[in-house]
Amino acid sequence: MNRKTLLITFVLAGFLTACAMRRSEPAKQKMFEPATSQIANGEKIFMAKCQKCHPGGEAGLGIGLNPVPAPKFLKRFQIRHGLGVMPAFKKEEITRQELHDITSYMSAWKHY
Repeated sequence: MNRKTLLITFVLAGFLTACAMRRSEPAKQKMFEPATSQIANGEKIFMAKCQKCHPGGEAGLGIGLNPVPAPKFLKRFQIRHGLGVMPAFKKEEITRQELHDITSYMSAWKHY
C-alpha cells in the first residue's frame, strides 16, 4: 500500500469510528425555554393541535416543519386552510392571535 492510500484509509477509519462512537452516546439536549409569553402560548397550542402529526416539528404523520423555509404568513395560511391531508383549523379552533403565537413558537424553535 502506498502512503496516500494508507493515509486515506486511516482518516476514513477514524471518521467512521468517531461516527459510531457518537451514535452510542445519549443525546444531550437542553430544554427549550420560551423567551416570551407569546412563544410560550404558541408552544402550548402547538402541543395541543400540531404535535400529534408533527412531533417536535419533525416529520411524523405530517412533514417536518423545522426545515421548511416558508415565511410565517404562508405557514399561517397553511394552518388556517389546510392542504392535502392536513386539516384546516378554523377561527373557532385556533384564534388569530394563537395562529401568530404558533408561528412565533415555530420560528423560535427553529433557531433554538
